[in-house]
Amino acid sequence: MNQPPQQQRPPGDTDAMTPRPRDMMADYVGRDLLDGRVALITGGESGIGRATAIAFAKEGADVAIAYLSEHDDAEKTAAAVRAEGRQCLLLPGDLAERAHCAKVVTATLDHFPTLDILVNNVATQAPVDAPEDLTDEQWTHTFDVNIHSFFRVTAAALPHMPEGGAIINTASVNGLRGNKQLIDYSATKGAVIAWTQAMAQALADRGIRVNCVAPGPVWTPLIPSTFDPEHVAKFGEQTPLGRPAQPDEIAPSFVFFAANQLSSYITGEVLPVLGGETLPG
Repeated sequence: MNQPPQQQRPPGDTDAMTPRPRDMMADYVGRDLLDGRVALITGGESGIGRATAIAFAKEGADVAIAYLSEHDDAEKTAAAVRAEGRQCLLLPGDLAERAHCAKVVTATLDHFPTLDILVNNVATQAPVDAPEDLTDEQWTHTFDVNIHSFFRVTAAALPHMPEGGAIINTASVNGLRGNKQLIDYSATKGAVIAWTQAMAQALADRGIRVNCVAPGPVWTPLIPSTFDPEHVAKFGEQTPLGRPAQPDEIAPSFVFFAANQLSSYITGEVLPVLGGETLPG
């Protein structure tokens, strides 16, 4: 895949991307692995979140999607979920705000009888050329979205999650090795990994598993809406596979962690999906 130079205004629009990402799970065949379950996915309107929502629906789950303001993307994701015969609840709003984190959980439970699966996936990033360019405001906002929302949504959800529930967090290769242009983003993703491991230990006796997917480069609206056109054109070419992942290639990892039939003895794990890149240890 060679994507041409391009740029969008944040938070980005899927249909404006060239080429358009593969994020509709068109070739995915479900096996009722999540039949009758309910999932809440933050950042679920596009990219990895969209592909995961559709995969969950194909596995039999109803889905609530929390997202910022990308209404066109969200409606298309909801239509794809409903086309699988499942319900989809759309929950727009800013998860950087403490009150909204609790609100999306309350709204999910007002609409559905349970909350079995929580996917903390929402994220923001803003590259900088030097550490001095990273403002206190940007640092705080990145933490509010990328890790504080994970804590706050989870805190609101936990009293309602049953034994056999699953929490899946989205980290990043940058949380494993850092990135000099994404200093604050890397710090939040490292925090996601450590928080996943701690929460897995804390919730083991409740029968709630907590795991983490750490993708490498993925072709989502976040990329052309946060990087300059030249960076976009080269995005993902450093991997051994020579390209970024498509969201459809990441979503099955979330199904794996969500389905007790596949991963009932796995908790506290970080699954790197890196296109052939290896990491020390």
